[in-house]
Amino acid sequence: MDLESLKAALAASPDNVPLLLLVAKAYEDEFELADARAAYDHVLSLEPGNTDAMVRIAHLIDLEGRTSEAVLRVETVTQQAPDCAAAWILLARLQLKEGDGKDARASYDRAVSLDASLENDNLLEKIIRSGGTGKRTAMTSDGQLHEENWQDSGGLEGLDGVAARELELEFKINTDVAFKDVGGMEQVKEDIRMKIIHPLKNPDLFKAYGKKAGGGVLMYGPPGCGKTLLSRATAGEIKANFFSIGLHQVLDMYIGESEHKLHKIFELARKYAPSVLFFDEIDALAADRRDLKGSAGRTLINQFLAELDGAEANNEGVLVLGATNAPWHLDSAFLRPGRFDRLIFVPPPDQVAREEIVKIHSKDKPVVSLDETALAKKTDGFSGADITAVFDHATESKLEEAMKQGKIVPITGKDLVKAAKKVKPSTRKWFESAKNYALYANQSGFYDDVLEFMGLKK
Repeated sequence: MDLESLKAALAASPDNVPLLLLVAKAYEDEFELADARAAYDHVLSLEPGNTDAMVRIAHLIDLEGRTSEAVLRVETVTQQAPDCAAAWILLARLQLKEGDGKDARASYDRAVSLDASLENDNLLEKIIRSGGTGKRTAMTSDGQLHEENWQDSGGLEGLDGVAARELELEFKINTDVAFKDVGGMEQVKEDIRMKIIHPLKNPDLFKAYGKKAGGGVLMYGPPGCGKTLLSRATAGEIKANFFSIGLHQVLDMYIGESEHKLHKIFELARKYAPSVLFFDEIDALAADRRDLKGSAGRTLINQFLAELDGAEANNEGVLVLGATNAPWHLDSAFLRPGRFDRLIFVPPPDQVAREEIVKIHSKDKPVVSLDETALAKKTDGFSGADITAVFDHATESKLEEAMKQGKIVPITGKDLVKAAKKVKPSTRKWFESAKNYALYANQSGFYDDVLEFMGLKK
C-alpha cells in the first residue's frame, strides 16, 4: 500500500501498532523523517518496550548526525532485548561509522547468528577493512562458537562476487534469449545490429575506421513494447555477460552510497567485458539536473556521466544500454557524443510481432478457433502489455462461466476480438506526449524516428 492509503487506514484505527509501524516506515521511505519519528513515538506511547520502534528511532537519530546518541539508544535495546537481530545489525553499522571495527564485527556476528538473512558481505568487507577480524564467528549445531576464515564462495571471483550479490545484480553469462525469440520488429533488430552487435563482434574492423566497441545506446518508446526483452536478446546475440540494473540496486538513502554502488557496478562490467549493462527506467537515474536544484541526485548524475566517459577506467567492451519511456526527461549531457549518443526507437509491435505475441499467450490455455492474423489486425497500435490485457479480459469472463458450470469453457477467437474492443491501446497517450516533443523540441533530430512512425516526416 502507498503512504496515502496507509494514512487513510490509520485515520480509522489510530492506535493500531502494526499499522503505525507501516506508516512510519512509509514516511521514512519518503524521507519525511519528522513524521516518521512522530509515528514511532506514538508506538512507544502505546507499547513502551516495542523494539522495532526503538531501533528505527535510533536509526533516525543517526540520520540527523547524532551517531553517538544513536549508539547509546540501540545499545539499550540490545540489553533489554538481546535476541533483537535488527538492533545488533544497526549497532554494527553505527560502530563501523565511528571507526570501531572490532566491536562492529562482534555486533555483526551476533546479528547474523540470530538471523542468517542479515548476512551482508559488503558490510562485512567494510568492517574487516576498518579493523574487524578477518575471521567469522559462527554457531555450531551443539551451540558452541567457532571462528572461520571469511571468503567469497559465489559464482564470481573474490570481492567481485561479494559486490554482485550485495548489489543484487542479475548476472547472466551468454543469456539464453536471442533475436530469434523476439517476433517481428525487424527494423529495430537491424538498427541494433548496426549500432551494437557488429561493432562488438568485429572490434578490429571498426577500430580501423576509428570506431570502438561499447559505448552507450538508449532505447526509447511506449511502455510495454519490448525494450527489456530486446536488451536481453542483444546480450544473447553477442554472447556477452549481462547485468540488469534496477533502481533499488543503485539508490541508497545514505549520502554517497548511491555513487559508490554505481561505480562498483561499472567496475564489475569492466572486469567481465564484453558485457552489457542494462539500466531500465534510466530517466530516474539520469534526470535533468535543472529539475533537481540542490538535491543529492545531482552528484549521482555527475558520477553516472563520469562512468560513461571512462574518466577513471577504460570502458572498452562495455555496452551500456538504457531504456526509457521518456527520453525528453534525461539530462541533455547524457545525449552527447561518447555517452548515449545512439538512440533506437522501439515502436509498438508490428503485425508479425503481434501475431507472435498472440501465439505465445494462447499456449497452455483452452483457446479454440483462433485466427492469429485476424486478432493481430484488430490490435493495431497495441503494446505487448495491451495484448496481455486482451487475453486477461477474455480469460476472466470464461473463468466466471467455468466456475458456474463446473467445467472448462474454451476461449474462442471471437471472445478475444470482443475483449480487444474493451482494451484501449496504452501507446496512444505516449504518442500524444511524444508528438509535442518531436515537433517542437527536436532541434537535434533525435526524435525523427517518432515523426516518421507517425507519418509526420518523410
